[in-house]
Amino acid sequence: MLREGFVPSQSTFPCAMSAAANIAALGMGRSFHACAIKFLGDLGMFVANSLVSFYAKCGSMEDSFLVFSKLPERNIVSWNALICGYAQNGRGREAIDLFHKIQHASLQPNSVTLLGVLLACNHVGLVHEGYSYFNQARLKDPNMLKPEHYACMVDLLSRSGHFQEAGRFIHDLPFDPGIGFWKSLLGGCQIHSNMELGELAATKILALDPGDVSSYVMLSNAHSAAGRWQSMSMIRQEMREKGMKRVPGCSWIEIENRIHVFGTADRTHSKKDEIYTLLLCLGSSVSKDEFSRTKAMPETMLEITVGMAKLPALQFIPQSNYSCFIEGVRVVVAAIAMGWHGSNDDGSDNGSCVVELADGVGGSVV
Repeated sequence: MLREGFVPSQSTFPCAMSAAANIAALGMGRSFHACAIKFLGDLGMFVANSLVSFYAKCGSMEDSFLVFSKLPERNIVSWNALICGYAQNGRGREAIDLFHKIQHASLQPNSVTLLGVLLACNHVGLVHEGYSYFNQARLKDPNMLKPEHYACMVDLLSRSGHFQEAGRFIHDLPFDPGIGFWKSLLGGCQIHSNMELGELAATKILALDPGDVSSYVMLSNAHSAAGRWQSMSMIRQEMREKGMKRVPGCSWIEIENRIHVFGTADRTHSKKDEIYTLLLCLGSSVSKDEFSRTKAMPETMLEITVGMAKLPALQFIPQSNYSCFIEGVRVVVAAIAMGWHGSNDDGSDNGSCVVELADGVGGSVV
């Protein structure tokens, strides 16, 4: 566009920021931000809102809030972008606090605002608070509620182990539950090893979509976690007989404007030997309990290793003393435990947190 001599407008940068956000390209997005200031001067609310959303999706909530705080005027889209950003990055309390501040800003929350608050409650396990916000909306403005709000409630109840309430909630839905509702229930059953309800949910899913591979994988993993090896083998055998193949999960990280992509047990990276050596160091220094609290997939740990290896602090740490480095790893592990954004190779949602490891180092998981 620039080579052809066209000048970017207010409509250009939101599209570019959205594209950069979709791949968590933090460095590229910052370049777009600088270009917007250069070409536009006054960003305007439309561009600024896209920047708030971009930085949030890349896990840089400090930058997101900075753009938000500098807005001379804010509309409900501005508030929604920040609320959803905090929710998706596992900072539920901040999202809820912002929701309360909206009322003092003389703005009317909409369905997106409510969804952000419910996501915030979901990611930090605030079951009663989530129920309260949902019921308030149901009483005050029933038209605000969409299928995604009901699905979020089912996910909240399932993840927290409230299966009876989740079952009643699905039964009382004012519409027929789609496949996403049953997947949310199955995901909760996998977490809490509820085999009976999990098999019911899987049956419902396969009745709606017989070719859904992720449901087989989730049910197989649930049997594995519960030690029911024969049931797990039967499911995997059925998958082989039907020719079903798992879609491998992947993860990527941006370092100095270059995207590094990893698959499960990936050994194709040019620095694979250094990566796995450092990964072994991390594994021996961080306790099993700390890792067990995370939802990180193997390819995600490869991403973290590469990102941590690029931290400036490493340049000043003697090889004989990695205590500061390991503490940094624990921070990253804790962030993942709060909810890492993306999905596993079984297609299930993994929560939502994208960690910015250092300046110019950001990553995401799909």
